[in-house]
Amino acid sequence: MIQLETARLILRPPQREDFAAWCAWGADEEAMRHLGGVMTPPIAWRGIALMAGSWAINGFGMLSVIEKATGRWVGRLGPWQPEGWPGTEVGWGLVREVWGKGYATEGATAAIDWAFDQLGWTEVIHCIVPENTNSQAVARRLGSAYLRDAHLPAPINAPTQIWGQTRAQWQARSR
Repeated sequence: MIQLETARLILRPPQREDFAAWCAWGADEEAMRHLGGVMTPPIAWRGIALMAGSWAINGFGMLSVIEKATGRWVGRLGPWQPEGWPGTEVGWGLVREVWGKGYATEGATAAIDWAFDQLGWTEVIHCIVPENTNSQAVARRLGSAYLRDAHLPAPINAPTQIWGQTRAQWQARSR
């Protein structure tokens, strides 16, 4: 099973033991404001199962973010490309208690490296609603830029901004 490590985080596919923390995160109105709204436990279950299923079907999907210092689940991030998606995405969503600590940038950096190196992606995007200035700041710290407006497919069926960069841009940034 894949496991990526950064200085402060362990990134691994979602597991059953993550469900309670996933539910708590999904019930937080502020944390879910730009991620489709509050999730009831049955909807949260579908979300975690969807990510686990993506690993089984595609060989990649978002990863659970585990804080090394505490061992607690603090979010999910990573490669994501469901059917009809506007590109090869690395996205993120973290519990509010860790906002502002740089975990999204740290974890997404490891996930982007993995997506380019192991999945052979040539571009990485981030789907960000226009009002989500915090995620736009993370995208900028990653070296991504606003690329275009798009519309996410059903069942989300919502407008979004596409931020991103090519593999060459990412590699030039890393030197």
